[in-house]
Amino acid sequence: MTELRGFPRLVIAGMSGSSGKTIVSLGLLQLLRRAGIDVRAFKKGPDYIDAAWLTWASSHPTRNLDTYLMGADHVVDSFVRNATPDGLNLMEGNRGIFDGFDAEGTHSTAALARCLSAPVILVVNAQKVTRTAAAFVLGCQKLDPAVAIRGVILNHVSGERHRDVIRAAIERECSIPVVGSLPHAKTDLLPERHLGLVPPQEYSATDELSQNLLKLVERRLDIDALLSIARSAPPLPSEPESRRTSTAALPSTVRIGYLRDAAFTFYYPENLEQLERAGAQLTPVSPLEATVLPDNLQALYIGGGFPETHARRLSDNHSFLRSLRQAALDGLPIYAECGGLILLAKNLLWKGDRYPMTGVFPFDVEVCDSPQGHGYTTLRVDTPNPFFPVGVTLRGHEFHYSRILPSGGTSAAKAGIENRPFIAALKRSTPPSQNQACRGPRRCATQNQSFSTACAVDRGAGCFDQREFVMTNNVVATYTHLHAIASPEWAEGLVNAARRFSAHVPP
Repeated sequence: MTELRGFPRLVIAGMSGSSGKTIVSLGLLQLLRRAGIDVRAFKKGPDYIDAAWLTWASSHPTRNLDTYLMGADHVVDSFVRNATPDGLNLMEGNRGIFDGFDAEGTHSTAALARCLSAPVILVVNAQKVTRTAAAFVLGCQKLDPAVAIRGVILNHVSGERHRDVIRAAIERECSIPVVGSLPHAKTDLLPERHLGLVPPQEYSATDELSQNLLKLVERRLDIDALLSIARSAPPLPSEPESRRTSTAALPSTVRIGYLRDAAFTFYYPENLEQLERAGAQLTPVSPLEATVLPDNLQALYIGGGFPETHARRLSDNHSFLRSLRQAALDGLPIYAECGGLILLAKNLLWKGDRYPMTGVFPFDVEVCDSPQGHGYTTLRVDTPNPFFPVGVTLRGHEFHYSRILPSGGTSAAKAGIENRPFIAALKRSTPPSQNQACRGPRRCATQNQSFSTACAVDRGAGCFDQREFVMTNNVVATYTHLHAIASPEWAEGLVNAARRFSAHVPP
């Protein structure tokens, strides 16, 4: 029988991006943990970096919740499986509260709050406004009365008088409390760079940051009021624990490596968990430190990250790059996302320098000054490939500053040329069916190193010319990030490819 459980919860939403949601979320999590209150954190949308910081602040893996990728049912299931029934479950929104897929705000933070019947705390930038702040909040209340906006936290308050005027206006006009106010910070607390925040795995001053966050929020956030609002959320249906754990993972039958260190940090917890449930034993490998790939792998997963900020160390690790290239030549199934695609390219071009990579693919990749793809993606698999059945539709997201360059590695913008000749050459390359016909790793090594693509891009930028999933041998690289709950074919496909490879590896 399905149980109903409380799951105290809040959505921290904002009027826009950069409104202060992350600072409020991290500070509140730290404050609650110091008070001995159990906390869990969730991130609305597919963002890896904010999720990593929420993991740091909560001391528990952060789960991404996205109605576009996962659908409402999977969002609710993921939440109740990972939420704490006591304490506080905090969901950090993204962008503005109603900003979503379209003009109707489909798949917005507001949509997530409705999906989970979660009270919303609205972070309002109070800089250079007073009573107008009440109009902002009232507008949000009127735009969608089904969204339970239950409180406001003011950010960038210039002083006590400023705070008191705004608080009086909001509480009088909007009939909800102001449950916190933060002063205008003279400097940015969180470290930033080209894709947003620096991941915590690359930031050495986290202890100092923790102290600064606590100093900022203590006695400025009303913990009692926030917990009371969180506990007012209606109960959600939850399977009994016995049913949740009744479906055991399959026995480990293959060993799958995944590259993980400061250069490669973009992994959803569910992706690794689903691989294990499908029968994989996972082996983390650091391309910054290891000299070779482990020799007992049956597949390799390369997530995203920031290979460009570690380009010199990666490029100088010649033995590891040779090992990875040889594994690809030998037919090892390799699935690579975004940063992984860069590692498999011939060269990485960034800030005027060229860094040799593995050369599994014959093209160069250039990291640009602006996004080359950003947003949700929809892919149709239309070509045989090592991991997905033809005909399946995949939903994911992309956020990359890099792009594949024409053969020769010269920036198309600098050379004043189009990518069309390059695209035509790709379409003339060896069809993947020839690679698929390869039955054993040694025979795969004799294949030429041309490549093709497996997916049409119905939404998004993709790799080039509305195509995705560049392929050679048993290697697939993509700019699209997939979530294993949203795309269950992914984990099954990678494990099955590992089993096929294992069956042909000589004892």
